[in-house]
Amino acid sequence: MSKLVWRNIGRFILLMLFQLFVLNNVYLGGYVMPMLYVLFIMMLPTDIKRIPLLLIAFGCGLIIDIMSNALGFHTLACTIVAMMRIWFANRILTRNEPVVIDTPSVFSVTPQYFVSYLLILFGGFYLVFYATELFDFRGLGGVLLSTLCSTVVSTLLAVLYQVLFLRKEEP
Repeated sequence: MSKLVWRNIGRFILLMLFQLFVLNNVYLGGYVMPMLYVLFIMMLPTDIKRIPLLLIAFGCGLIIDIMSNALGFHTLACTIVAMMRIWFANRILTRNEPVVIDTPSVFSVTPQYFVSYLLILFGGFYLVFYATELFDFRGLGGVLLSTLCSTVVSTLLAVLYQVLFLRKEEP
């Protein structure tokens, strides 16, 4: 297998273990639940086909659901993020140019574009996650506040993860 595949498998394992053993135990003020494992889906190569991407996202969410006993909330939210990624990766990361980015990150893409990409996808993930978890509109303010706070914290953690664990690519 190629070096890129092994790197993605390692990232998957690292982010899953970190999510299950560390971040699942972090609750900040009742409104923030950082879920960094979603970054794995966001950092897959931009040339990955739609069906494999959706299957990978589904499996990723399913593993977290099984390990966290979460009734399918993660699976649904991850699959929605994969569908959003199909659209936003082309428009934000590559700006509709025929460019392949092996590992989208703050180093391989203009940082403000990558942070915008993270904010949109994390925002979509949390909106779907909290809306399905609550499953009614009476707590819409809480859903929106939790979505906003969790999106900001997860985006900051994602950028911090990339700065700490990824090498800056040479031009």
